[in-house]
Amino acid sequence: MLTVLPIRYVADVEASRTFYEGLGLTYRADVSVPVWAHLDAPAGAVGIHDFTVSKGKPIGTVELGFATDERLEDVSARLTDRGYEHTLFDEDFGRSIRVTDPDGVVIQIQEIDPDTMRRSQSQL
Repeated sequence: MLTVLPIRYVADVEASRTFYEGLGLTYRADVSVPVWAHLDAPAGAVGIHDFTVSKGKPIGTVELGFATDERLEDVSARLTDRGYEHTLFDEDFGRSIRVTDPDGVVIQIQEIDPDTMRRSQSQL
């Protein structure tokens, strides 16, 4: 199952997390680290990402993303069957697929692994 997960690149993760909690989203400490806060809502989720470790995304950027509990190999096979080129990446949070939509916008589908996130964070 895919969950809509827009990613908001911010200057202050804690201040942004507090703001979005005030809107009614629920903070998920189990899949968060100091540079990333995951907040759930009934209709999806929001990722708050520290822009300084975002590989070039400026403050204020919002990226369309999805989180999945499906194996990325299965997502990849489905994309391949439909003729969509895509790339599988190892990430600081687990793994992701990047695929380009018909308008040229890159979409990220994330498989979040809390253990990978914590190991990566401890190396900073």
